[in-house]
Amino acid sequence: MKKVAFHNLGCKVNSYELDGISQMFQKRGYEIVEFAQKADIYIVNTCTVTNIADHKSRQMLNRAKAANPDAVVVAVGCFVQNDPEAAVANDSIDIAVGNDHKTELVDIVEEYLAGDESLPERKTLGGRTISDLSKKCTYEDMTISRTSEHTRAYMKIQDGCDQFCSYCAIPLARGRVRSRDRESVLSEAKRLAGSGYREVVITGIHLSSYGLGESYNGFAKAGNTNEALLSVIEQVSTVAGIDRIRLGSLEPRLLTDEFVRRLSAVDKLCPHFHLSLQSGSDSVLKRMNRHYTTEEFLEKTELLRSHFEHPAITTDIIVGFPGETGEEFEETRRFLDKADLYECHIFKYSRRKGTAADRMQGQLTDAVKSARSAILIEDSNRRKRDFARYYLGKEVEVLTEDTEIVDGSEYTVGYTPQYVKAMLPVTQSGQITRILCFDKLCDTMLIGNPCETP
Repeated sequence: MKKVAFHNLGCKVNSYELDGISQMFQKRGYEIVEFAQKADIYIVNTCTVTNIADHKSRQMLNRAKAANPDAVVVAVGCFVQNDPEAAVANDSIDIAVGNDHKTELVDIVEEYLAGDESLPERKTLGGRTISDLSKKCTYEDMTISRTSEHTRAYMKIQDGCDQFCSYCAIPLARGRVRSRDRESVLSEAKRLAGSGYREVVITGIHLSSYGLGESYNGFAKAGNTNEALLSVIEQVSTVAGIDRIRLGSLEPRLLTDEFVRRLSAVDKLCPHFHLSLQSGSDSVLKRMNRHYTTEEFLEKTELLRSHFEHPAITTDIIVGFPGETGEEFEETRRFLDKADLYECHIFKYSRRKGTAADRMQGQLTDAVKSARSAILIEDSNRRKRDFARYYLGKEVEVLTEDTEIVDGSEYTVGYTPQYVKAMLPVTQSGQITRILCFDKLCDTMLIGNPCETP
């Protein structure tokens, strides 16, 4: 029995896909081992969102080949798709597969191992392993019955992005928008519930585009993204065993009053929303090719707060975008305080070949980007503590997940619907939902005891 090891880099969509690939190999009789162990086949699901992601992808591929020079090393995903020449030139890589044909990966590996000379060379730019995703393409349906998470499962329902923000290589790496058939989504939700998952996270590369583009059986062609996405959310909420639903990143423009009102009627939906922002300066947003203003973004946060009690609103911010002045950076700081978001994920701008921003004047030094990043991280941590402090003395549900040592004591750890990390005595461990009454805050984590069992 051949041994196969996996390593994932990047986003939750990548993680979902690697879970699916792992299960395909397991069904075909392969033994799954840890990446640090000696294996016959190593599969690295790569990322290209930043230069660091590219570097880490190459590093893990080289590490795999060094661990066993006789092993077959497979590079999959965004790094391969975005820079196929680099993948072909890398001596550590035996097989290169982009962001299509992942469902065929077991066959591709077995054909390679069999030495079938009738097949196109796996590391060439032709053939079926690195497809052209810049044109219309169908959704590659990949299904899972379990994930690497304990109680929370990610469900991918969409792929690709047509936004072409000036800084982003993802449209180049993921291709055009395509959407997953609704029945496939519901079937997977039922399988995950049957496997014991209590919470699902509905996600995609550009989730707000669900309902656009092609799907593998032609379902999502209506062009009404609000209705298509709402329909899936509402139907997943009817699946027995699923107690919580979270959503991946949303575009502010998606949030109309009708859309948010219908979301608020889904009682299983967690009041935790990640809205894409990227900058709190309108002039920077314009250079980024983002299609909203800070005022419009603020209106969307107020809309969510009008329909949900104390919702957790999070976002992403890029610092050091080309030409970002000190004043534009301060505009971002002031806006984030005004918006009073729960958490901000801060990223330093990274030049990506093939994007409009790569050709812009005014590229900033890493020292400037690092200094600005540190300031925003400190600001975000302060707001995160303030948000968590709201729950002191209150009762709230927590879905417990694991145990953790904090200050020398062992706790059971879980998350509230707002995704605030919470701890309770280890005697209350287990993958169950409990009502907690919080009496202490440890940094941004809540500490409390069960008040009652639902």
